[in-house]
Amino acid sequence: MFFTDLIDRIRLPFRKDKESYYRLYKILGFYPHNIHYYKQAFIHKSSNKKGNKEEKLNNNERLEFLGDAILDAIVGDIVYQHFQGKREGFLTNTRSKIVQRDTLNKIANEIGLNKLVKYDMNNVSHNSYMGGNAFEALVGAVYLDRGYDYCMRFMRDRIIKQLINIDKVAYKEVNFKSKIIEWSQKNKVKTHFDLVKETRDEKGGSPVFYSEVIIEGICCGKGNGYSKKESQQLASKEALKKLKRNPKLIDEIFAIKSQRTAMEEEPTAIPEIETNTVELEVSTVKAEVKEETPALPKETIEPETRKEEGSNIDFDLSDISLQKKELTKEEIIAAAEAAAFEGNA
Repeated sequence: MFFTDLIDRIRLPFRKDKESYYRLYKILGFYPHNIHYYKQAFIHKSSNKKGNKEEKLNNNERLEFLGDAILDAIVGDIVYQHFQGKREGFLTNTRSKIVQRDTLNKIANEIGLNKLVKYDMNNVSHNSYMGGNAFEALVGAVYLDRGYDYCMRFMRDRIIKQLINIDKVAYKEVNFKSKIIEWSQKNKVKTHFDLVKETRDEKGGSPVFYSEVIIEGICCGKGNGYSKKESQQLASKEALKKLKRNPKLIDEIFAIKSQRTAMEEEPTAIPEIETNTVELEVSTVKAEVKEETPALPKETIEPETRKEEGSNIDFDLSDISLQKKELTKEEIIAAAEAAAFEGNA
């Protein structure tokens, strides 16, 4: 491998595209064999002039398709080897975070790929994903030019090790919509995502979607993008920021939730409690004694807690003595029953 690169380096001064080779070497870490693939990887479809079918195909869309598939395989391989023992769901989620457009856009910007892409300013509809698409096309070009092993070498040594903290990416939450749904379910608040409108980009006519996150009838976030998913993600991201920074918004949401649940649920009748009555339970006899009964003291008597279910209930009977002389327990109980029956007569 080193010998092949050395031979390529010796031949470079005699090649017409010497500058292009050096630029690619700085990005890839090795010299290309067939530079035609790489030139095509940097041609955006907007740069194609109106002409025949062959001219329209002279852009990076096909290489982007190929590179997308190769990236999935390579990043999946790297993630599998890095996270030993992790389950399939975790590995899939981590791979998705690395190969998503936002990550690829940042990578393309870091390695200077955006400066190499050729496009027509007057014909391009939007360029938010242009760098990420070019990066996928570059991977496709490497695969056609050098094969899978060189693609792996490029991604592992030049991208993952130098530009991406794979552990940090793995545990970073990027699915803002999922986060909003999880929060809503946990707090039992009604949340839905509305597609407000769909328009066309002024330059190229690409569809643009506008979405809102509605929580308990309150618009908490808005977002627009070139797909429904992107617009919902951006709206969810804005909603999460508002929920974290605005406690009044959360109070308002839960106030509306309380009103809604109060209307949806039938109120349970609350039994009336007479504060001037005392309920005693002696053996199988229940006696309700009113406060004005002369035989009982004026304070309310609080029964002690039951010891165990099915056991006898102990009462402090000293406060219901009717005579100054000391009475037996049986006499005191009899006196309490008599007083109770007299009060109800």
